[in-house]
Amino acid sequence: MQLSNGLEIIITALGSNFIAQFYKFIVHLINHKKINLKTLVQTGGMPSSHSAFMMGMATSTGLITGFDSVAFAIALTVSLVVMYDAAGLRRSVGKQASVLNQIVSEVFSEHPHLSSQHFRELLGHTPFEVLVGALLGITVALWTHGF
Repeated sequence: MQLSNGLEIIITALGSNFIAQFYKFIVHLINHKKINLKTLVQTGGMPSSHSAFMMGMATSTGLITGFDSVAFAIALTVSLVVMYDAAGLRRSVGKQASVLNQIVSEVFSEHPHLSSQHFRELLGHTPFEVLVGALLGITVALWTHGF
């Protein structure tokens, strides 16, 4: 059965994302010897599922419409913005959360109900995690399209 071009792009993007998240799930299972289903949907960590998703979508778009098409140019541009955000802004927010958690635990140490509130710290990615995610997305797109 031949899939429509749009459906191929969606399947490639979602497949790239799933593989990245499933990898994180398996690594957590191996390292901690317990199942944590949250790792299938959590942000942060190696590889970047955002980057895998976006580069899978962009590469798939390029393979279908041509790498000189307007559709590919838009897909790639949006992908680069998302990857920059994952390694830049979201990573900075994670670092700020870490500092805030430390402040809260120190300032409110005598008030357990206040000091137990924590911000999620692992939000963004290192540039290497973004790169690996992008390479994963490109690889899945090439595999999906038979290259």
